[in-house]
Amino acid sequence: MPSSKEADPTLGYLTWKETEVKLPPPTTVKNKTPAPIQVTTEKILREARERQEAEIRPSKQKITDATELGEHRLRKRKEFEDLIRRIGWNVGAWIKYAQWEESQRDFKRARSVWERALEVDRKNHTLWLKYAEVETKNKFINHARNVWDRPVTLLPRVGQLWYKYVHMEEMLGNVAGARQVFERWMKWMPDQQGWLSYIKFELRYNEVERARGIFERYVWCHPEVGAWIRYAKFEMKNGEAAKARNVYERAADKLSDDEEAEQLFVAFAEFEERCKETERARALYKFALDHIPKGRAEDLFRKFLAFEKQCGGREGIEDAIVGKRRIQYEEDEVRKNPLNYDSWFDYIRLEESVGNKERIREVYERAIASVPPAEEKRYWQRYIYLWINYALYEELDAGDVERTRDVYRECLNQIPHHKFSFAKIWLLASQFEIRHLNLKAARQILGIAIGKAPKDKIFKKYIEIELQLGNIDRCRKLYEKYLEWLPENCYAWSKYAELERYLSETDRARAVFELAIAQPALDTPELLWKAYIDFETAEGEFERARAIYERLLDRTKHLKVWISYAEFEATAMDKDSLDLTEHEQKKQCIQRARRVFEEALNYFRSSAPDLKEERAMLLEKWLNMEATSGEPGDVSIVQSKLPKKLKKRRQVTTEDGSTRIEEFIDYLFPEQTQTTNLKILEAAYKWKKQKLSSSYD
Repeated sequence: MPSSKEADPTLGYLTWKETEVKLPPPTTVKNKTPAPIQVTTEKILREARERQEAEIRPSKQKITDATELGEHRLRKRKEFEDLIRRIGWNVGAWIKYAQWEESQRDFKRARSVWERALEVDRKNHTLWLKYAEVETKNKFINHARNVWDRPVTLLPRVGQLWYKYVHMEEMLGNVAGARQVFERWMKWMPDQQGWLSYIKFELRYNEVERARGIFERYVWCHPEVGAWIRYAKFEMKNGEAAKARNVYERAADKLSDDEEAEQLFVAFAEFEERCKETERARALYKFALDHIPKGRAEDLFRKFLAFEKQCGGREGIEDAIVGKRRIQYEEDEVRKNPLNYDSWFDYIRLEESVGNKERIREVYERAIASVPPAEEKRYWQRYIYLWINYALYEELDAGDVERTRDVYRECLNQIPHHKFSFAKIWLLASQFEIRHLNLKAARQILGIAIGKAPKDKIFKKYIEIELQLGNIDRCRKLYEKYLEWLPENCYAWSKYAELERYLSETDRARAVFELAIAQPALDTPELLWKAYIDFETAEGEFERARAIYERLLDRTKHLKVWISYAEFEATAMDKDSLDLTEHEQKKQCIQRARRVFEEALNYFRSSAPDLKEERAMLLEKWLNMEATSGEPGDVSIVQSKLPKKLKKRRQVTTEDGSTRIEEFIDYLFPEQTQTTNLKILEAAYKWKKQKLSSSYD
């Protein structure tokens, strides 16, 4: 690369250094305080405006004779011809050319230019409009008519051409000609504005019958709500209330399912209201609210509520409010979340307050159709009450027995019994059949329930029904089925034995109890043993009761069993015995109770020494028995065995890992006191011996 001093052949005689672009050094602002005079955009624009030079306009040319005028026209025509040769596609150039010829009052040339322009773009309606306006402005009426006839034939869908044509004929006073133009236009079935213009044209000349005929053709061509409403308002304006009502009725028949039907019914009801037909207006509002979807009836309901407040009584206003709440439920609650069963309950209560059976049933059917998405009981717990309420409504309010039976049947078929079931539904269905004296159907329902989904409530209710009917054999069979299904249920065993005892079948009852306590697993065995002992005690079989207690103690040594056994012995007196007096019998009972307490005390002392609190409670019960037994009782027997209560402290660890000191009650029994004293003496003797041996050393 050549140095900066050497010349580069491509640069001529210049060097690289001479051609190097040097940028100015960056400037630094030392004084950053604002200037006293600020430059604004407004000031810059104002100065530019003041300094602007005056526009240079060409001088005016004065034409003094016909020769100069001819030359001027020739020059202008040449300019226009050159222009359209270059941009013949530009409609504006043709229009300027034709308008210039018009300004020169050379109409033949102007028409020639217009025709040439139309050959370039025949479907440009702007050209036709300008052409016809030129003919009309210069009062060439027949030429203008000829011009208008051509575009309306060529472009019949351009409404502006027809409007201008009609306007010209009307301005000329040619009403028949304007009507003829309108008729030609109507054959093309224009938009609504075209029909309305024709109607207004006829009304300007008081041709009401003609306007009515045009309205008939109009609503046939445009069967829309707005067209019918305009037709009815036209009749009402002319004082034809009957014809206006007829128009509304025809519209309601044809457009009741239209999306804009709400506007039609509102207009119809307002018409009846203006005619002082309050009942007809109310009937229209209610009919519309029943048939129009709730999402499109907001304005309708608002009008109905205002109507009821103005013309209705208390019942009408309440109906309107109910309708408003119904729309809220339909739009905001049940449609957005059909599985929200609380909303369905509220909606059903609303409909039941109105009392329309068909609507209530419709809402119930829609509600029960919203089946929970998963076969899990927690999802069905609210849903099932829809069926229950539906059945109760059909039975109690509607009084339809067959529909009630169908509701229960469908509900039971809907529930997936292989996963879960509801005893309430089975029982309600059976009770319904019993209320209607159909015992066979009730038994069949309960039998199916036991077969498909056995539950405690179903067995209990079925047994209760059969017991009330006096069918003992059926009750026994049901208890057997009950215990086959759930052999560990102590309640069922107790009730079965109670039934046999009620029937004076003592041996059967005892056999039931024996079978029950022989079961390997029981849910509440203490209640069963208690019921067995109470049964034997009530029968006066004290020896059997003692044997049961002994068998129970072989299984468990619980404190409550010992106390119950001792209390039983303290009260087990044979009132029918003639060998001993009552005092002697009571003395024997106390002795037997003492024997039980002694056995219990020995057990807790030797086998369960850690259960100090239970041992203390046992001694308190014993002391209480001795104190309340009168003369046979001896409190001193127990007092020597009572423990001392000691308040102690111990360190415990909490759930969060920290430790704290808590107080507790400890019991010190007499035999433990003697042992403690011996240990103290032994320790003292040992200490004395150690001290003597150390002194000898």
